[in-house]
Amino acid sequence: MASSREYLDYVLEQLRELDDVSCRPMMGEYVIYYDGKVVGGVYDDRFLLKITDGVRKLMAENDMEISTEIPYEGAKEMLSADIDDREMTCEIIRRIADDLPTPKKKKPKKQ
Repeated sequence: MASSREYLDYVLEQLRELDDVSCRPMMGEYVIYYDGKVVGGVYDDRFLLKITDGVRKLMAENDMEISTEIPYEGAKEMLSADIDDREMTCEIIRRIADDLPTPKKKKPKKQ
């Protein structure tokens, strides 16, 4: 089942306090980027985020349980984000981005 554009719009609205959020459609689903880094996605109208050490620490500091789901067959478990908790979700995304390496610039193809 593909994700709906309406759900994606809701997720992006909830993330509006983050300056550099973008998305890209991929096979009926949507990949979510923050600061140029893949932080998660919308899969079957579920908002799922990568689990990093910073996320684990943040969740432990706030006595929160990490609820996970698998976005699609063969994928790693991801954090099932409570998108209705805008403040915590944005902080989780910041922590994920802090933990991820800066994407390398792609070299132009030689012709």
